[in-house]
Amino acid sequence: MSRALRGEHPQVHPLPAAAEMVHATAFLLVLSLAVVAPVLSTGKCVLAGNWTNDLGSNMTIIMNSKCNFSGSYSTAVSETPEKIEKSPLRGSQNYRNLTQPVFGFTVNWTFTDSVTVFTGQCFVDETGKEVLKTMWLLRSHADSIKDDWTATRVGTNVFTRQPSQKE
Repeated sequence: MSRALRGEHPQVHPLPAAAEMVHATAFLLVLSLAVVAPVLSTGKCVLAGNWTNDLGSNMTIIMNSKCNFSGSYSTAVSETPEKIEKSPLRGSQNYRNLTQPVFGFTVNWTFTDSVTVFTGQCFVDETGKEVLKTMWLLRSHADSIKDDWTATRVGTNVFTRQPSQKE
């Protein structure tokens, strides 16, 4: 009859120090993965949503299933005397890298005779915040070919995600 069946406790042999260290190391590794995994999983930058740029302009991007998107853009800056209106945007992101994708979109301004094209990349910064780094070309109407040189402007903007209504 075995010791356990007779009510005796089997003798427990302590693990050698090296084995204890392996167990402790494995435990710490699992613990650190549990702590770090949520941070690593937030490394994906998603274009869909509401964004504000460094000048206070706002845009909304709505993605479809083929890496194309549409939405609206409301600029905070304009030289036109016309009332600023929300304008439609259309674009696409590259489908090869969906973690920090490159993208481009066009805004067809509804309140003036100009169009802006943006190109950029969606990044996750060191704090986990999503950032869109963009460069743009704005083309305005020129009254004549001799005035063409004044019709195109270039610039950059940095967009950050607007907090959701739930936050």
